[in-house]
Amino acid sequence: MKMKAAVTWGVGEPFQIEEVELADPKDDEILVKIAACGVCHTDEAAKAQVIPVPLPAVLGHEGCGVVEAVGKNVREFAPGDKVGISFGFCGECRNCRTAHQHACENFNAINFGGVMPDGTTRLSKDGKSLATFFGQSSFAEYAVVNASSAVKLPEGDFDLKLFAPLGCGIQTGAGAVLNRLRPEFGSSIAVFGCGTVGMSAIMAAKIAGCQKIIAVGGNPTSLKLALELGATHTVNRKETDDIVGDIKAITDGGTYYSIDTSGVPDFVKKALASCRFMGTCVILGATGDVTFNIQQELMGEAKSLIGIVEGDAIPKLFIPKLIEYYQAGLFPFDRLIKFYPFEEINRAFEESHSGKCIKAVLTME
Repeated sequence: MKMKAAVTWGVGEPFQIEEVELADPKDDEILVKIAACGVCHTDEAAKAQVIPVPLPAVLGHEGCGVVEAVGKNVREFAPGDKVGISFGFCGECRNCRTAHQHACENFNAINFGGVMPDGTTRLSKDGKSLATFFGQSSFAEYAVVNASSAVKLPEGDFDLKLFAPLGCGIQTGAGAVLNRLRPEFGSSIAVFGCGTVGMSAIMAAKIAGCQKIIAVGGNPTSLKLALELGATHTVNRKETDDIVGDIKAITDGGTYYSIDTSGVPDFVKKALASCRFMGTCVILGATGDVTFNIQQELMGEAKSLIGIVEGDAIPKLFIPKLIEYYQAGLFPFDRLIKFYPFEEINRAFEESHSGKCIKAVLTME
């Protein structure tokens, strides 16, 4: 079928909305009419080739929409179902078979390698293949997705477009707290970065019962919102010469947990330094080289430094739980979102990068 999609032709080039060809779903796949897709830093990293995705490609990995057709082996979904779409995984490796799909041994090949889990593509233009992203490529009017990566959304009168970001950014931040850290009630946490991932971690920390939740950022508007969403304290990195000292003063010597969502090496080091003895620092941002003195900064105080992918989540279980929290008024992620028409995809990225919005979501109407 022919459809419109945002094509990335070269490194750092603007998105071009063009007519492309989408092949029919195979036996284990579904065809989804995309209602909305979140704009994520990972898309930007792929476009800039920080993550080396084959180009040309159709990016987009936080899609949601309505099922239009299903392959002959699909039993979980039927046409008309509302679904969110998350990351791809093989389902066959040891990690997948032990319910750690986020750590699929084939994760990078499936999500960043430009092909579907079966090694083929569904997208083309003028007879030439276009690379797939995250097994979905949801910067488009339609997407073919393996049924294992889709999550059935609840029935009822709700704005489907709202749930697009749950498939990656929101799940990543909230899952790091609720699935992996599982912080002790009354403990403390510092979150570096007040974007989608950081704000989701802050809301999750409130749900978990952390007593002190410190938001670290440089945008006063975002820091104010962080307080409204659950942070108990803020540190404006532009107004202090000692971020670590400020955090230690707030927490009587250091936090039990810290999370860096920025991917900035200096903030990674500060996040680790902010932890008390036996504290745990989590890295969620795509980060390059960082140099540590292991004895002085990590081992000497028995700290842990860990990387978490996709919130350590099983999306089919975790995303419905986040929706329950949202419906109960405990996880107001809708306050992060600003909607943009699909045709304004380049503006959505620009305003996300400049801090004019926290979570841009493209709508395909």
